[in-house]
Amino acid sequence: MDADHVSVSDGILTLTAEPVSGEPSPIHYLPGAIHAKSTFAVEEGGRLDLNAEFMAPVSKGTWPELWLNAASGWLPEIDIAEWKGSGKVSFNTFNTSSEVTALDLDYSDPRDWHSVKADLRDENGSDVSVKLYLDGELVTTQYVRGYVGQRLRL
Repeated sequence: MDADHVSVSDGILTLTAEPVSGEPSPIHYLPGAIHAKSTFAVEEGGRLDLNAEFMAPVSKGTWPELWLNAASGWLPEIDIAEWKGSGKVSFNTFNTSSEVTALDLDYSDPRDWHSVKADLRDENGSDVSVKLYLDGELVTTQYVRGYVGQRLRL
């Protein structure tokens, strides 16, 4: 990742990707990315609400994503919204690498701004419910085991 591919203007963060030229790369693109410096967790009895607005491309070769992952290691992972160049937006949670709950929806009007929201709540002192929203509408509720107290990064 390269800071040359991250910019902020008039309060809008823009991440770009450029094709890698002259060298073999399994990804073939040099992407812009940002990572949260601090970590947070859904504590026992607690909740977190995360909101963002996106104008995300859905064309082949793009892969914008807003996700939460473990502060160290992997799992947990919660994909608040993931656009994989298919014309769809995905909402995913991972209990293990083979136990994934996923929902793919058509993503209308990728040139317009859309809002996404994740509402994470302690369910029972151990597990977390994840309510995922697109444009103010609840699209799925998923559950992740053992996420209470797990340190996460945005």
